[in-house]
Amino acid sequence: MAQIIKPKENRLEVADIVRKHIGDYQGQYPLWPEHRKIVFDLLNCRTAHLGGHIDRCSHCGSMRITYHSCRNRHCPKCQHMPRERWLEKRKDEILSASYFHVVFTLPHELNTVILNNKKVMLKILFKAASQTLLTFGENALGGKLGFIATLHTWDQKLKAHFHLHCLVAGGAVSKDGSRWTACKDNYLFNEEALSLVFRGKFMDHMKRACQCENLKFAGDEYKKLKIRLYEKKWIIDVRDPVKRPEHVLEYLARYTHRVAIANSRITTVKDGMVTFKIKNRKKNRAEQITITAIEFIRRFLLHSLPKRFVRIRHYGFLANRNRSTNLNTIRQLMGLSDPPEKQIASTQEMMRQLTGIDITVCPCCHKGKMRLFLEIPKGRARPPNPLAYVAA
Repeated sequence: MAQIIKPKENRLEVADIVRKHIGDYQGQYPLWPEHRKIVFDLLNCRTAHLGGHIDRCSHCGSMRITYHSCRNRHCPKCQHMPRERWLEKRKDEILSASYFHVVFTLPHELNTVILNNKKVMLKILFKAASQTLLTFGENALGGKLGFIATLHTWDQKLKAHFHLHCLVAGGAVSKDGSRWTACKDNYLFNEEALSLVFRGKFMDHMKRACQCENLKFAGDEYKKLKIRLYEKKWIIDVRDPVKRPEHVLEYLARYTHRVAIANSRITTVKDGMVTFKIKNRKKNRAEQITITAIEFIRRFLLHSLPKRFVRIRHYGFLANRNRSTNLNTIRQLMGLSDPPEKQIASTQEMMRQLTGIDITVCPCCHKGKMRLFLEIPKGRARPPNPLAYVAA
């Protein structure tokens, strides 16, 4: 008789907490439309409701049921393959230069304003940070920088913490494309100077948003907030450079396509309480914290992004419009040859590269190939019994 290959039992997931306690959450908080989509996708990810397919071994007849992923960018289970595909495309864009990691962090005094005006305020964050780096590139290196900026909105405890991770190539290309100027002595820019310029640009864009009524404050709230923000030191962190080009992608992978919390960090869910792992950066050690399931869901949903909002952006000579031309020019200035054109790898090929496992080979007999046997349509309450088709 044909054997059905069952998927391995999953560890604790965000979806388990949502499934069990979303009713309790709705008893205390409204579920906004953008949150409904996230909840729906998390609960139905890799279930029969989203459909899937059944593969059958060409040798022993064993069958494997695979359900579709929700592909929601907030889902902890759906980021691995998009991240690997994105990183694969970036391989040809890495230059033989040091790369600097710059983190732009917004003061927590802005958290309430941002949470109520995400699209406007996050756009200002990207604009102020990118303009700051490009300005320093022109003034200090006499050319245009190239960098990738990735938005993160959380801290280790899932609280609001808005910041941009920027990976900056250590050099600039002149406007006429005739000269490449590399950074010297593992130094990019002064942190305090970056902080002052970033604060000025951010506050200027915020003022314009208020004048255009994209941001609204009651009474003199804006004036009070402005005073507090100018009194506070804004934190810009320029970290040690990544010197070897082959390590840049590995470094990038830590920050792109991440969600507020990975399933692997959840340790227990019991009696309406959730315990998960955190990194205490001040004490440099791993710890665990426990909060209510309702509070866990509230914090998780804090980090929902506006529809179609782009959280990974390219600037300078890495901007989408002229990226290939700019990179070819810089390679010529460096005396490097252009990388060979690559074909986009299939899912099966990428899985083989990442895990060393050929997912087309039957895991039971290790001889046959898994071939598509049956499509599972969307909306099925439960998967079909593939053995019924064998008898037929």
